[in-house]
Amino acid sequence: MTEVLRVERATLRREDSTILSGIDWTVNEGERWVILGPNGAGKTSLLTLAAARNHPSDGEVWVLGERLGETTVQEVRIRVGLASDALAARIPPGEVVRDVVLTAAHGVTGRWKEVYDMVDVERAGDLMAAFGIQEFANREYATLSEGERKRVQLARALMTDPEILLLDEPAAGLDLAGREDLLDALTELAADARSPVLILVTHHVEEIPRGFTHALLLSGGAVVASGPLADVVTEKNLASAYGMPIDLSESSGRWTARKKSVIP
Repeated sequence: MTEVLRVERATLRREDSTILSGIDWTVNEGERWVILGPNGAGKTSLLTLAAARNHPSDGEVWVLGERLGETTVQEVRIRVGLASDALAARIPPGEVVRDVVLTAAHGVTGRWKEVYDMVDVERAGDLMAAFGIQEFANREYATLSEGERKRVQLARALMTDPEILLLDEPAAGLDLAGREDLLDALTELAADARSPVLILVTHHVEEIPRGFTHALLLSGGAVVASGPLADVVTEKNLASAYGMPIDLSESSGRWTARKKSVIP
């Protein structure tokens, strides 16, 4: 298997706080990963390393064969798609949906004087069609529902045909219908052999799309378990990460977890 991401003994500190501690993690081509864990586990911080948008305080990170600290990060970043609330917050609210997707080709948010080739325009159109947002092409981004915005963000993240796609809590803020629509789209993406490596961050096992293959479970900035999804997402591992007994069930590739009831 071709390795696309390797993290070795990575530690990340901010002032007096240790956010990540001694993380070891390897992702290979064709895999679909979910990063799970409670608030403060370090999930988003680990994603910033995978996106080449941060460097570890100690340890080493290789992204697409390039070691952070020894390469031009901008060249790595254009090969990695990212959808996150932090990135979405930089999109001008008056930007029309077509331009939100299209401007990813130049790595900017907010269209100005860039010139786009017809191949870029056609790809943006194809992606909007794939995610069912072509009817919104001329609408302002700010007028969309949260679920519609999430689909626009996914289309934008795929605009540069990335080799890795990173999704930071893509279902956050969605109602049940919006979440299920998004997970259906991610399930289709996971099943497509042409799709990039997928890495999704979430707090909830209910937000793991069908077709994902591996999981990394974090707690307190450290790895609780890592590997094939069914080996990691267990009652024992989740109880260790979340600090409470867990009832876990799986049906047709979807998971449900809740606190285990204690009957006196």
